[in-house]
Amino acid sequence: MVGVTFFGNVDLASVSIWLFWLFFAGLIFYLQTENMREGYPLEDENGDPSANQGPFPLPKDKTFTLPNGQGELTVPSGARGDRDDLALEHIPGASGNPFMPTGDPMVDGVGPASWAPRHDVPELDGHGHPKIVPMAGLEDFFVSAGRDPRGLPVLSRDDQVVGTVTDMWVDPAEHEVRYLEYELEEEYGQGTRLVPITMARIKPKWVMVRSLNRCHFAGTPQIATPGQITKLEEEKICGWYAGGTLYS
Repeated sequence: MVGVTFFGNVDLASVSIWLFWLFFAGLIFYLQTENMREGYPLEDENGDPSANQGPFPLPKDKTFTLPNGQGELTVPSGARGDRDDLALEHIPGASGNPFMPTGDPMVDGVGPASWAPRHDVPELDGHGHPKIVPMAGLEDFFVSAGRDPRGLPVLSRDDQVVGTVTDMWVDPAEHEVRYLEYELEEEYGQGTRLVPITMARIKPKWVMVRSLNRCHFAGTPQIATPGQITKLEEEKICGWYAGGTLYS
């Protein structure tokens, strides 16, 4: 009989559970090492390699082919992708003490105004087209409900009219407004700027940007190509308005 002559006294239930535990341990090891493709090797607050890198080793380099002809990306390769030479100074004392800005934190992009060095290319949708575009160039998009902010004045935190809303930038795939575009008044810098829709409050007679005073609007990062915003430009614009919440 198979159960007597082939397996003998082997406990099949015990073998099964041990095979499961070995598989589960291997799965945890695999998932943890794959999770270490970004942010490793670890560093301390001064940028030096951390003494404790954890119980799991770094995974071998892996090359990904990016869509839409964007080339290849190899990770981790020891590359953190962080910004260098931040305008911050570590307060002497314990290692957990904070860093303080050494210059203008909004201009330097540190603290609440910080931004990540993302690729300076537009984010693309599944068809390879820019994901965020001005609504003025989309014939099928219109405001069907709520307030249309176009034409409304833009008010600063100190209740000054600094510009006029001229357009909305939308994500066609998600049918959502991402940014408002406004034209600055001449005394505040002129030119167009973008404000994240989440940082603007649309009222019946104006649009309020509560995170910036009038003197900060001229320094708002601008886009390099009309009608197109890159991932890096998004980072800097969002960081500017977010930083103004504290620093202005």
